[in-house]
Amino acid sequence: MQMNATHTSFVAVGDSFTEGMSDGLPDGGYRGWADLLAARLAVRSPGFRYANLAVRGKLIGQIVDEQTAPAAAMGADLVTLVGGLNDVLRPKCDVARVCALLEEAVERLAPSCRQLVLMRSPGRRGPVFERFRPRMETLFSHIDTLAGRHGAVVVDLFASEALGDPRMWADDRLHLNAEGHRRVAEAVWQALGHEPVEDWDAPLPLAAPASWGARRGADLRFARLHLAPWIGRRLTGRSSGDGREPKRAELLPYEM
Repeated sequence: MQMNATHTSFVAVGDSFTEGMSDGLPDGGYRGWADLLAARLAVRSPGFRYANLAVRGKLIGQIVDEQTAPAAAMGADLVTLVGGLNDVLRPKCDVARVCALLEEAVERLAPSCRQLVLMRSPGRRGPVFERFRPRMETLFSHIDTLAGRHGAVVVDLFASEALGDPRMWADDRLHLNAEGHRRVAEAVWQALGHEPVEDWDAPLPLAAPASWGARRGADLRFARLHLAPWIGRRLTGRSSGDGREPKRAELLPYEM
């Protein structure tokens, strides 16, 4: 593994986490950690090229079928792969199958690039997190195994107390906010061997607990605006990514 190398191209593969939700832009789109990382890498490499094939809502099988072959064909220096969390957060999940599909993705992508990066995804601390923790830990253990086998870098965001802080998450409680994405970009930057700019895992300052009324109001807003639509999509077999194209489908020069 060549660390602190100059990367001339970068392809990001995955779901909403890599697409950049919910690091919102004024035009209604999303930025996210992958865009932030690409901007930093571009400064070091004139003519730097970047593609982001991630689409929100994608399951690991869809990532394998729709993204891995195009990503491998691009022959980028650097490829990031994050997927499987949408699967393990569903009520019914065959974790062994998710691990097998992730392995298929790694086996397709690792030979195509100079450096593959995998992640142990962050989790918002709370009751939902604890319910799905065993599945997540099984998935992440397999990621460690795959990384060792294929020489991939693993960025461990799952262990981060800072990224588990609810203040790092958007109102939908599923996606990181702008500060969360900024810290992930820094974590990947450091994992690639670059000089740290800051401590990405620094704890947030202590805050006074919210009142009972404020917490209940937030719960009701979350249920109305985010949970109910999510349940509706699950019941009807729809996905937030249906019909949506990747944000950067081609490996093109990155414009600052």
